[in-house]
Amino acid sequence: MTERIGTEGIHLTDAAGPAGLRIYAIGDVHGRLDLLEAMHEAIRAEIDDNPPGDWRVVHVGDYIDRGPDSKGVIDFLIRAIHTDARYIALAGNHDAGLVDFLADPNAESLFARHGGRQTALSYGVEADFSSQALAWEAATRLRAAMPREHLEFLAKLPRSVAFGDFFFCHAGIRPGVPLARQNPEDLIWIRSAFLDSPLLHEKVVVHGHTPSSVPEILPNRVNVDTAAFSTGVLTALSVEGTRKRILQMSANGQREAWTTP
Repeated sequence: MTERIGTEGIHLTDAAGPAGLRIYAIGDVHGRLDLLEAMHEAIRAEIDDNPPGDWRVVHVGDYIDRGPDSKGVIDFLIRAIHTDARYIALAGNHDAGLVDFLADPNAESLFARHGGRQTALSYGVEADFSSQALAWEAATRLRAAMPREHLEFLAKLPRSVAFGDFFFCHAGIRPGVPLARQNPEDLIWIRSAFLDSPLLHEKVVVHGHTPSSVPEILPNRVNVDTAAFSTGVLTALSVEGTRKRILQMSANGQREAWTTP
């Protein structure tokens, strides 16, 4: 039996993308340029081998921190989006955290405490966040080292996008609040209030933000964050009509982890 909450809640089983449109949603990258490039190559090959009427590739945020090549990831995404606007990059809390840090350096910030050193190193900056004064010094050097195009890219990332019965954002939504009225901070930060909710939403939410050893495929949401920086596995959801697939990329190549009948 189809499970619905009220008149607008939709179950993953029933959810469909717009007719003629194939969507790929890629999870948190965190500096793993190698996996992102490989995933894009696999998606491009699928599109070439079996062309849809149209397509979109949505990245759900957290391009930087923790992994080895944040600068390379940003370069890659900027080039992809400039080449074809059907590539979409949404903001993650780590991406917003770097923008916040550069505006007001804080040694206790998300950027300083959770992988910012690796991001700085990718731009050739050795950063020390052990004191407020050193954090300010690191911010000054990092701001000078980062191309202006990178700063503008991170500062202007949208918080969400929707196609058909699917809503894409980094962290999730506030249950019970209409999608059009979601708090932008919830879209990149929320966890338990969203993750623990059994309610069906206006659309199925596709998100990252909360690492999982395997993709989480639930009636009201799909989590594509498989901690690529540590597991070496980057995950994507593909939607075409009512058919949904999980694709994964690792150093050993591509595999399909799950698909609907």
